[in-house]
Amino acid sequence: MLKLALYTSIIFLSTLAIFAEKKSVHEITISGNDTMQFDVKNFEVTADNDVKITFKNVGKLPKIAMGHNLVILKKGITAIAFGQKALGAGANAVNALPDSLKGDVIAASKLLGPGEEEILSFKAPKEKGAYEYVCTFPGHFAMMRGTMIVK
Repeated sequence: MLKLALYTSIIFLSTLAIFAEKKSVHEITISGNDTMQFDVKNFEVTADNDVKITFKNVGKLPKIAMGHNLVILKKGITAIAFGQKALGAGANAVNALPDSLKGDVIAASKLLGPGEEEILSFKAPKEKGAYEYVCTFPGHFAMMRGTMIVK
């Protein structure tokens, strides 16, 4: 009986260790509105873990006038500089993220109109630090930006 209890304890502890090692998914919801604001300005994730962001446009104005996207930038790229670069590359109300800029991006949503949402799934970078995010609809980068902190 003692051996059975010992084996059961070992199996239980081994199972706990396996689950403790399993990485979790960091889930967050971020919305953009008609006043060109993200409701979440900063959030934290764990390095090399899965991230799931539900991005919503909660505004009422038409997409052509107030569309929003969410673009997570690689480390060292600022939202302001990237927004200016997007404008120079021809970003517009139909295509706010030109293909030529995608090398600077970790993850990006499509341009969303009112009431639309999209889920972004990606692996957090292995390198710890601050990673900026931005809306690249023309002119929005001045106000619609935030920071993902990788710990």
